[in-house]
Amino acid sequence: MQRRIYLDNASTTKIHPEVLKTYESLLEKYYANSESLYDEGAEISRMMEKARAAIAGLLGIQSDEVIFTGGSSESNSAAIKGVCLAVPEKKHIVTTSIEHSSIMNACLQMRDLFGYEITFLPVNSEGRVSVEDAIRAIRPDTALVSIMHVNNEVGSVNPINEIGEYVKKHSHAYMHSDLTQALGKTDVDLQYIDLASVSAHKLEGLKGSGLLIRKRHVPMVPLINGGEQEYGYRGGTSNAPANMVFAKTLRLALERRKNEPEIRAMRDALRTKLAEIEGIEFNSPADAVACLLNFSYEKIPSEVMQNALNRKGFLVSARSTCESKSLNPSYVLQAMGFSETRASSCIRVSLSDENTMEEVMAFADAVKEIIQNYG
Repeated sequence: MQRRIYLDNASTTKIHPEVLKTYESLLEKYYANSESLYDEGAEISRMMEKARAAIAGLLGIQSDEVIFTGGSSESNSAAIKGVCLAVPEKKHIVTTSIEHSSIMNACLQMRDLFGYEITFLPVNSEGRVSVEDAIRAIRPDTALVSIMHVNNEVGSVNPINEIGEYVKKHSHAYMHSDLTQALGKTDVDLQYIDLASVSAHKLEGLKGSGLLIRKRHVPMVPLINGGEQEYGYRGGTSNAPANMVFAKTLRLALERRKNEPEIRAMRDALRTKLAEIEGIEFNSPADAVACLLNFSYEKIPSEVMQNALNRKGFLVSARSTCESKSLNPSYVLQAMGFSETRASSCIRVSLSDENTMEEVMAFADAVKEIIQNYG
C-alpha cells in the first residue's frame, strides 16, 4: 500500500492523542446540559469554567473574556458584525487584502447590507501590511480594524502589535486579529488586541471548536440568540466536552513551540532543495512562520500539480482550503503583486513536528519528477 505523507497542517491537523483520549472520556461521562440545575449539570458547568480559566491564564487575559464558539470562521463573523452592529454610528472598517474568506465576506456583507465602507489595505511582495498604511486608513468613523496575525497561504507575519498600539492610543476603533495560524507558531501578545479568533483544529484539537477573545470593554451584539450561555454572546446548548478539552489542546500546542527549530530546519532544507529546480518561485517570505512554504512553478497549474502529488502519496493544498474547489487564482498572491499565472500555479506545504526530513526530501524529489514529466 502506498505511503501517504500529510503536508497540509495549515488546512487542519491530526488530533493529538491526549486530546482525543480526554475528549472520549468526557463524552462518555459528561453528557448532561451544563445549564441544568441538578448536580450533574452544575458539575459540567464548573468544569467548563475551569477550562475557561485555564485558557485565559495561558493567554494572559481574564476568564470572562473567553467565549467558546464553533471555530474561527464563526469567531471572525461574530467579531466583525457584532462590534459594528453595537456601534452603528460608525460605518467604516479597516482590514487587509489577504484576509481569510470569513473576514472578507463578513466585511463585504456589512458593506452590501448595511452601507459600511471597507478599506482593504494593500500588502507588499512579502505579504505584509505596513503600519503606516494602517494608520493612514483609520478615521474618526472607523468602528473596527481587523488584521490577521499570520497569513494562512504564505505564512507572512503582520505587525499587529504596532498597529494595535496605535489603534488603542490614537483612535476610538476596536482592534481584531485572526490568530488562527499564529497561536502555537509565533509569539502572540494580546495587550493591544480587543478581539481575537482561534480555532482548535489548527492546534491538533477538535473540528467545530473555537474561541472568540473579547476584552471586557468591547461592546458586541450577539449573532446567535438564545439563552445566557457565553455571557449572552453565543446562545445555544454548550458543547461542553469540546470546550473543556480546549484548555488541554491549547496547553499542548504552546508546549510544542519547543519543536519549532526542527520544523524550521525541515522547511529550510525543503526550500534549498526546491531552489535547485529551474523555474521554482517562492511566494512565502524568508521570515514566514517556520511551518509553511508556498511556491509556484508557472508551467503547471495548481490543480494538476496537486493531483500529481496526490498520486505519489503527498497531501498538500494550493490556496486556503476554504477556497480549494475554486479554480480562481490565489487572491493572496495577486494582492502581493504576483501574476495571475503564478497565483494559479502555487502549492502550499505546511509542516508539523510529526513530519520528518526524509518526508520533505521525498516531496522535493516528487516535485522535480512531476516537473520533468509535465513541465
